Amino acid sequence: MTIEKRITDQLGSDHPDLGDVQQIVGCHEVADLRFGLVVSRFNPELTEGLARAAVQALKTHGARPEQITIIWVPGAFELSGVLEICASRGQYDALIALGAVLQGATPHADAIGQTVVRSLSEIARTYQLPVIDGVVVARTAEQASARCLSGEQSRGWYAAKAAIEMAQVMKAVKS
Repeated sequence: MTIEKRITDQLGSDHPDLGDVQQIVGCHEVADLRFGLVVSRFNPELTEGLARAAVQALKTHGARPEQITIIWVPGAFELSGVLEICASRGQYDALIALGAVLQGATPHADAIGQTVVRSLSEIARTYQLPVIDGVVVARTAEQASARCLSGEQSRGWYAAKAAIEMAQVMKAVKS
């Protein structure tokens, strides 16, 4: 069965019945996909939770350890440089950026957050590769903790599921 057919077959109650038009919808089946996670070490009590949740989600959906590579970088600002190298090498079907940026007394966190979002989008467009933004930018430690918890409520879990789905969609659209 082709990826396109398999993805079309995944349509369910979450998607509208639009009649006999072809729809491409990603599924959460890992199959032979490869994932690169680039994770900030800054705020480790938060980013380690994001990484655990992302890996857990990937494994829950069928990924084997050899399909997942984690690269640690000092902070959120350093994510994009490593993600661009990973994208340029063509070894991954999707990349996931994970980090936690907390607002302090200056607007530095907002500047970092905006820079990261722009660069991830640029990398995705340049290399036609899903680059999923799992960087949490929060005003308070409580907000960040709530979004970085382990399990299905974590931004890491969401980012991993988005990476699986987008890798499937991109393969179908490119074929």
